[in-house]
Parts: sequence; structure tokens; C-alpha cells
Amino acid sequence: MLDKIKVILVNTTHTGNIGSTARAMKTMGLSQLVLVAPLKEPDGQASALAAGATDVLAQAKIVSTLAEAVADCGLVVGTSARSRTLPWPMLEPRECGEKLMTESEKYPVALVFGTENSGLTNEELQLCHFHVCIPANPEYSSLNLAAAVQTLCYEVRMAHLQEQKRPTEENEYPLSEELERFYTHLEQTLTKTTFIVKQHPGMVMTKLRRLFNRARPESQELNILRGILTSIDKSIKTKD
Repeated sequence: MLDKIKVILVNTTHTGNIGSTARAMKTMGLSQLVLVAPLKEPDGQASALAAGATDVLAQAKIVSTLAEAVADCGLVVGTSARSRTLPWPMLEPRECGEKLMTESEKYPVALVFGTENSGLTNEELQLCHFHVCIPANPEYSSLNLAAAVQTLCYEVRMAHLQEQKRPTEENEYPLSEELERFYTHLEQTLTKTTFIVKQHPGMVMTKLRRLFNRARPESQELNILRGILTSIDKSIKTKD
């Protein structure tokens, strides 16, 4: 199941941090590293800091967007500070490790880290079902990228060691790409009904994303929602 847990680095600026991340992952038994549009691809410095984890580094996948990186994932957790304009469902690190471990039994899952200086953008965070915040010393909460990866991968490892004592969830959840198709359909339908004004969309879709990410509809429930949207579309077309 550890092979179904992706560690995703977005727009990493220093190749050494990529190598250090690979090392942090391997010490906890993780191997699926994904790089989203890194400033530079892994080089000699990355290999040096990876130490004995050059195998993790060598098989790292490089993609252009975060959406592409998480398209096949049923659970996506983004690392974030708590101070955001629009609060998102939060997990503690221990909860994060347990949830990633449990749900990796059914589909790939992802733990996402942003660029070193500013973290994940609001748009990137909106692709996540949950956010996780490491409760560091409030007087000095600056964690470097590899340290943050090590901390959260440790929690995944602890959850893995306790896995046999943990009941398996029976619910089936949609993959990230299926959710994105739903959000696209929802926005299109709400625009047709004029609930969303195309020239002035405001924060409607952002708030609806937060609502559905918090609710986490199961696959069957998402199909019902898509069916409702389709019936509304047909009703609008008939009236036209």
C-alpha cells in the first residue's frame, strides 16, 4: 500500500531539496515521487543529497501540472498554514498519516508540498480534499521542505505499522479527475441557470468546492449529483 502513496513536490526551486525529499521518503518506505514543473530537473546535487535513495530519485515522475499529478488519486492532502482567506478542512499530521494509509488500500493517494518560498497557491490547494498543518513552534515555525516531508512521511509510516489494527473503510470515493469533471459540469449548469454570472463569477465555485470537498461525496453520490445536473441541462434545453 505504501507504493500507492505519492509525494508530490510543486515548482521546487532547489534540486538539493528534491534529493533530500527522496532520502526522507525512502527512510519511511515511500517510493513514489512526483515533480510538478520543477525549476530544474534532478541533477548531481540532488543525487548527492539523496544519499542512498537515488533509486527513488531516478524513478521520479515529472509532470506539467498538479491536476495531472493527482488525476488518478482518490485522496489528495495539501500542506498548508492555517491562515487562509477561505478555511479548508484540516487534518492533524497523525490524522493525515492514518487517512492516507487507510485509503491507499483502494486507490492512489497524494501528499502535496508547494514551492519552498510560498508553498501551494490557493488554486493548487483547491485541488486537495484536505489540508494538513504541522504544529511547529509558533515563535519559529519555519520548516525546510525536506523536514516537512520527513515529518509527514513518518506519520504515514506509523500508520502503516498500525494498519492491521485499523478497520478498512468500505466507501468508494471518486478520483480527482472525476471530481474535476463534476466541478466543470456544475459551473456550466449554474452559468446556464444564471446563478453564476459569467462576467462576475465571484467566489461561488470556490465555496462550492470547499463544500463538496468537506462533504466528500462517494462515487455513487457523485453519480447522482451528475444526474441531477444533466436533468437540469435537459430542462433548460427544452425551454429554449
